[in-house]
Amino acid sequence: MDREPTSSPPLAMAAQASKGLDAPAVARLLVEIGQRLVLAGENPYKARSYTRAAESLLLLSEPLEQVIGAGQLQEIPGVGAALSETIQRLHRDSITPRLEALRAEVPAGVLELLAIPGLRPQKVLDLYRKLGITSIDELEAACRQDQLKATKGFGPAFQDKVLAGIELMRRSHGQRLIHRAGEHLSTLEANLRRSHPELTRIVPAGEFRRGSELVSDLALVAETPAHAGIEVVGLSEEARVWLTDRRHYGVALVLATGSSKHIDELRSVAERRGLRLDERGLYRGKHLVDCLDEKDVYAALDLPFIEPELREGRGEIALAVARRLPHLVADQDIRGLLHCHTDFSDGSNTLQEMAEATRAKGHEYFGVADHSKTASYAGGLSVERVAHQHKLADELNARYQGRFRILKGIESDILEDGSLDYPDEVLARFDFVVASVHSRFRLDAKTQTERIIRAVSNPFTTILGHMTGRLLRRREGYQIDIETVLEACARHEVAVEINAHPSRLDLDWRWHQRALELGCMFSINPDAHSIDELDLTSWGVLMARKGGIPPHRVLNCLGRDELVGYLTRRAMPLNGVSAS
Repeated sequence: MDREPTSSPPLAMAAQASKGLDAPAVARLLVEIGQRLVLAGENPYKARSYTRAAESLLLLSEPLEQVIGAGQLQEIPGVGAALSETIQRLHRDSITPRLEALRAEVPAGVLELLAIPGLRPQKVLDLYRKLGITSIDELEAACRQDQLKATKGFGPAFQDKVLAGIELMRRSHGQRLIHRAGEHLSTLEANLRRSHPELTRIVPAGEFRRGSELVSDLALVAETPAHAGIEVVGLSEEARVWLTDRRHYGVALVLATGSSKHIDELRSVAERRGLRLDERGLYRGKHLVDCLDEKDVYAALDLPFIEPELREGRGEIALAVARRLPHLVADQDIRGLLHCHTDFSDGSNTLQEMAEATRAKGHEYFGVADHSKTASYAGGLSVERVAHQHKLADELNARYQGRFRILKGIESDILEDGSLDYPDEVLARFDFVVASVHSRFRLDAKTQTERIIRAVSNPFTTILGHMTGRLLRRREGYQIDIETVLEACARHEVAVEINAHPSRLDLDWRWHQRALELGCMFSINPDAHSIDELDLTSWGVLMARKGGIPPHRVLNCLGRDELVGYLTRRAMPLNGVSAS
């Protein structure tokens, strides 16, 4: 839903007179400090801490002066003692000695260049120092006029990369990765609960609740006893809250969740049922239909409940009318994890630590898939290291006595010609193989597609990893014919990965239905490189739900014995054993 916030918020969130800078102004200065620290070569984590603190300030539900006066700055997520002092100094003086010194090093316009995906801080400094470029507009003009190639390190390929980065930056302006949006909404909810304890049933809405991989609007719905009807309050430029009483709560949550196409279709259904659905509530004539939760709204329209992830106006209303909504996969359906890394390659935890953490989550198996030998940059496994890992896995499995299992996999690089980077006799030792592209992203669509299809047709390939190679807000996926690749996956019984890392979420959910129609299986993989990243699986489940995927089409929704049986049957022909 795209609605302007009301002009008279009932909560104490309106701007108040202040002797110092307000939260948005201080947040802008914190971001500037972080950017300048990056250019100065400071620890990137330290620089990032300023940005995180700025994001939290933008989500305050009361004036910054009030928070400072109450001594509550350090209650804000990301704000420790040092940052608290910096914020107070900026609020009072609009400057700090460090910021003043940093500003003397480069002009403000140079900071813009840091927003271009793929443009590293050192390159930004080189563009300024060698070419005098101080803004995105200047850089874009120089690239289009072919003015960089005379300078070492700035050839035609660099110019093309910069122009593509500028285009991607503009297209994704104002959007956040879904996990970052989730962090912001959690902060916002905590702020609201602290400053307005009268609010209850505070839940996220908008694109985040629908499971959109990129989120541009931050929205919450909250019940308040001091309100009648529905009202939208702008908390800041960053966020808004829908305030509602108990009788309107369900309608408010439906409207705040969207999408606009879904709401328009719901309104049409309401009209056909003799009802009216709008920002005032759900009415039959002049009578308000009480909707204490969302299910009441759909029930009043004679529709089954439509899960938020499906509400994109892509045929879900027609499916609901026909009682043919899909049964969506859920977190509890995941029985084990596949495609995870350990310290054998570029992970940060041992095989045993990763397996034990997976087991502690109630899963039945852990599929290790470290990088293969070609990925030297990621500590890819030599054949000798593969043997070492397999020996360790066997020892651990003996301890588990069948109660849990480590599956021996590998993330094998797809080489330029489409072959995998181990000989068949080595590939045959693995329980499963994730085949992934990690190089030569700029091949033309025909060559890239043929490359991937050859890898998919390899009888040892079990799963096709992150099919398009996209990195959200950082890199477009490589050019391939997705339909043709999906057809090949279905034909060769290769599962399509839904890579659950929030920067990937690849394959894009908009292709999931087509993959289902073609007969593809999926594998929802965290691509975890640490224990903490095992929980990324939930983002992949969310994308699968958005794509309408049921649990029986997900490889790792199989139980341990079922999956081992599936992998064994699949390997039989490769070992000269008849599957019949």
